[in-house]
Amino acid sequence: MPGAEFELPPQYDPRTVEPSLYQRWLARDVFLPRPSGDPYVIVIPPPNLTAVLHVGHALNNIIQDVLIRFERMRGRAAEWLPGTDHAGIATQNVVEKQIAAEGKTRFELGREAFVERVWAFVRETGDTIIEQLKIIGCSCDWSRTRFTLDAAYSRSVRETFVRLWEEGLIYRGHRVIHWCPHCLTALSDEEAEHHDTNGNLYHIKYPLVDGSGFVTVATTRPETLLGDTAVAVHPKDPRGRPYVGKKLRLPIANVEIPVVADDSVDKEFGTGFVKVTPAHDPNDFDIGTRHKLAMPLIMTEDGHMGGTGDAGRVPPDYVGLDRFEARKRIVKQLEREGLLVKVEPHPHSVRRCYRCDTVVEPRLSDQWFAKMKPLADPVLAAYRRGEFKIVPERWRATFEQWMENIRDWNISRQLWWGHRIPVFTCTTCKHQWADRQDATACPKCGGPVEQDPDVLDTWFSSWLWPFATFGWPQRTEDLARFYPGHTLVTAPEILQLWVSRMLMSGYHFMDQRLPFKTVYLTGTVRDTKHRKMSKSLGNGIDPRDVVRLYGTDALRWTLIGGGSLGADVIVDPDDLETTFAPGRNFANKLWNIGRFILSQLPRDVAAIDTVKRGDLTLADRWILSRAQATIREATASLEQFRLDEAAKRCFEFVWNELADWYVEAVKPRLGTSKAPVVLAYCFDVALRLLHPVVPFISEELWQKLPGRKSDELIAVTAWPTSRSELEDADADAQFARVKTAIERIRSIRAEYRISPKTRLAAAIVLRGGDRAATFEGERETITRLAHLETLALNGAAVPPGGAHAVFGDGAKRAADERDARHDDGRQYRLPKQQLQHRLLQRSQGMLAHVS
Repeated sequence: MPGAEFELPPQYDPRTVEPSLYQRWLARDVFLPRPSGDPYVIVIPPPNLTAVLHVGHALNNIIQDVLIRFERMRGRAAEWLPGTDHAGIATQNVVEKQIAAEGKTRFELGREAFVERVWAFVRETGDTIIEQLKIIGCSCDWSRTRFTLDAAYSRSVRETFVRLWEEGLIYRGHRVIHWCPHCLTALSDEEAEHHDTNGNLYHIKYPLVDGSGFVTVATTRPETLLGDTAVAVHPKDPRGRPYVGKKLRLPIANVEIPVVADDSVDKEFGTGFVKVTPAHDPNDFDIGTRHKLAMPLIMTEDGHMGGTGDAGRVPPDYVGLDRFEARKRIVKQLEREGLLVKVEPHPHSVRRCYRCDTVVEPRLSDQWFAKMKPLADPVLAAYRRGEFKIVPERWRATFEQWMENIRDWNISRQLWWGHRIPVFTCTTCKHQWADRQDATACPKCGGPVEQDPDVLDTWFSSWLWPFATFGWPQRTEDLARFYPGHTLVTAPEILQLWVSRMLMSGYHFMDQRLPFKTVYLTGTVRDTKHRKMSKSLGNGIDPRDVVRLYGTDALRWTLIGGGSLGADVIVDPDDLETTFAPGRNFANKLWNIGRFILSQLPRDVAAIDTVKRGDLTLADRWILSRAQATIREATASLEQFRLDEAAKRCFEFVWNELADWYVEAVKPRLGTSKAPVVLAYCFDVALRLLHPVVPFISEELWQKLPGRKSDELIAVTAWPTSRSELEDADADAQFARVKTAIERIRSIRAEYRISPKTRLAAAIVLRGGDRAATFEGERETITRLAHLETLALNGAAVPPGGAHAVFGDGAKRAADERDARHDDGRQYRLPKQQLQHRLLQRSQGMLAHVS
């Protein structure tokens, strides 16, 4: 029995366990990679430094932690590199709101003062999300924490830009881009997100200049007609062909525009006549380029009508109007002038800014672009050769389609917070170049220079994350050891924005070596209405609230067990108690199992290797064999990223096989047999297998096992490996028969509503592959767990009038009511009507009936 030092509270209180254990891990440098050994590397998807952790972030990071703890225990030099992203638009928006509350704008502060104001904000709040990651148990290598605006990282970003410039892969383009009138910056295709909306389709008359009639144009954005420079028709559309070459008078603006033929026109849309607004629509820009049309800008950058580039097309009454207010007024004017044919409902997709949700305005602008096709083609070829994989496999088509049809990347943003574009222009000779250092004079004529005012897209820095974090372009020891990495765990919505670009940059800059072998795309945490966690919806769950109420392990177990590979996890923000009950209940059950097991173990327990096989009972050999099966199955599931299956298999072993069956079977002989050795070994295995998912409670219980030294930690102990000498298929099969006998007798008891306190007389008639020795060896177990008065193994016939259960192979288990007795010795008889009833029930390959 245990020594006097054994002490474990009757109730598990994670608040007294988790913080101290985490500090102990930190103090012991558990999260640092081993100085030797095969590396296993994950780089964390850097969260925005302005972000607040919700359970969606928690799921992603807990999955990473499970994988890194698993590989750390397997002896690898596990490196999980953390860090944060400077989040150009998001961070600038936050600080601009603070300044606006003071009655100022960033323009009034000036660029230098504004950037310093943002740095002050970052220094004050930048570590918040890192501390939140620690709360949920993340075992990152905090000594290598990176920030995408660190000095060293900034050098990596600048080097990347200059190299691409020197390779001819960066150019200045004059084209229509997505523009956010609120953030006052360009957006990429992926940042201008599609949202379905119920809008209107406006049918408008455009009169012919010669007075012979009019054509009808259909549009969803009538406010942009002031920027029309043509009407286009498909050259094969008989409705429009007669009008090609004719002149129309543009309503309201009162200018002449031509009718042109262009193959890009969709004959099925509207009337077949399409207004062409080259400065405010990307498709119209292409038409305008082909037909050499004028391209007037009729809106300001903040989405108001007019501006210096409108060529006088915006009437004075409309100048300064918000674009949506202008839409209403233009529609009313068209109606007054008899030019509005009809308005009909029209569901369609509208792009919105991914940061502020403002409706994006297509806008002609000068921007910097990176040519992506030369970077994408070799990565796509590598994918098709199987050099890396994306799991789940269903994302393959999405990835391939994106890479096949990739467009040049708009990498410039009209912001002040971020990596300033290192392009310099001589104000004297107009020479333009990219430089690794800030230039002060023109290298050609010595004249003064100006740096481009824009900053790089935030993704342009984060696409370098797998190697810039380890010191590139310097050839550091870290870079040599930890690149390439192994697994990327991230959300599917940034497969294009981030994942594909990291693959391209890694292949291009790191000697054609891809940054990771596996991309694991997680599911999404959604509420009971299947909506993503969102501030605006108010359905987010702060994991700190869950940790405070139920503990970190309860949070982790619920999220890992709640969804299969790549599947969404459903939570109820209005009912945390029900949502996280599975995790809380498991932790409590494991604690109670641990308390009982630990209380039964002596102070010193021998190693399992010291036990002779002949000293083991059937139950001992069975549980040892089940432990080996659990090790194999849990390990395989983790290797295949089926974390939920690994967790559930461990749950089944510790709860069902170990606690419900083995512990109950060996209770009477815990002090006199080899059972304590077997029990200690199996519980040790169970805790090690569970540690990646529930690190705190597993560590706390493991520390209490007999013989544990004060400096030992489960976090860095060896992952269990299956041992062939402990596998026993025969014991698996034979103890399964014992279990089934007990279950069938219990089923008979339940069938006839016999009190659990009533002891029955039972007989087992051996048939098929049954062995008498199997049941004889576990006679005491069967009698005690089935609560029997007597158990006959003499092959006698089933007593008439008794209840019996028959295996699929014919072996029988019988319970005789004539000898059933209460605990106080009084005889108990089954009701007569039940004895006369005959019931056939198929259950788990067994026929049960009453005669």
